[in-house]
Amino acid sequence: MSTPLWLFTGPELGERSDALEALRKSAEKKYGQLDNHLFYAADTPLSVILDAVQNGSLFAEARFAVVRNAETIKKKEDIQALTQWVEQTSTEDGAFLVLISDEIGIDKKIEALVPKDHKKIFWELFENRKQDWIRRYFGQSKINIEQNAVEVLLELVENNTEALKTTCAHISLFFEPGTTLTAETVEHLLAHNKEETPFTLFDALSNANLEYALNIRQKLTLSKESSPVQLIAGLAYCFRRLRDWHNLAQTGGLDDFSLKKAGFTSKKAIDQYRRASRQWNAQTVYRIISLLNKTDMQIRAMGQELSGVLLDTCLYSIICNQGRELAAYSDTVRLH
Repeated sequence: MSTPLWLFTGPELGERSDALEALRKSAEKKYGQLDNHLFYAADTPLSVILDAVQNGSLFAEARFAVVRNAETIKKKEDIQALTQWVEQTSTEDGAFLVLISDEIGIDKKIEALVPKDHKKIFWELFENRKQDWIRRYFGQSKINIEQNAVEVLLELVENNTEALKTTCAHISLFFEPGTTLTAETVEHLLAHNKEETPFTLFDALSNANLEYALNIRQKLTLSKESSPVQLIAGLAYCFRRLRDWHNLAQTGGLDDFSLKKAGFTSKKAIDQYRRASRQWNAQTVYRIISLLNKTDMQIRAMGQELSGVLLDTCLYSIICNQGRELAAYSDTVRLH
């Protein structure tokens, strides 16, 4: 009997997405049409998720559920319910439940439920592997790319192969086989097509650029690509990584080996977190993480209509008030 639970963690989104798709295709090959579900653990009760993956559909032989932000599953009753479900269910019942997290690990009791061959950590690729990946990608279209252009691409694009794949595919549309891409060409194309993410927002915050940060926030929420709750989750991830950086610094672990072991592998990420560590000390980082958690709860409680005001106030507090909540605003929120 095969356990119906998988766990994919880590920051390398591209390879993680490939593994998820391979698992989905394997399930389709065995069962045919699947009843696919996507949930966010922070937004959906676990009972609803388990009910969806347990109960059959009239139109599909199997249920395939993906649960993102799995690190937020922490309640004792949820872990007990998941444990009971795993003990009573198998893939032979047509059930597939895949837990996804950008973190390296999640609750240890949940991890213990997942067979060794059903879980994998997707580490960020080392810089040289990313460069090789880019060359191979363009090589498939018989497009050459200069070393300086590769470096510009890595500088301007979020450091995972999913973001790189999207950007490289976009660039490839403009050029014929046999073309050689230069740094100037890549920079010109990407300067006008840069996609904003919680990571670029974190970068703006670490540069203490409030106007740019507010502009990115507005773009993200208007684009519908990222909900306010997802935006907060992305920022919280960045600040937890900054907390990891400070923990390494306190133990004298900022050498190349220790940084790579902790997942800080790209020059861009190392420069970014080094700069951010000067902007916010360890105590301030803990305060900011607490502020983000509180803002998340306020958005969920007060609804989408006030999410813009709540997010902008949070960003202002991070840049201008070292993560301290604005007293007058806090009083206003409590009155509501």
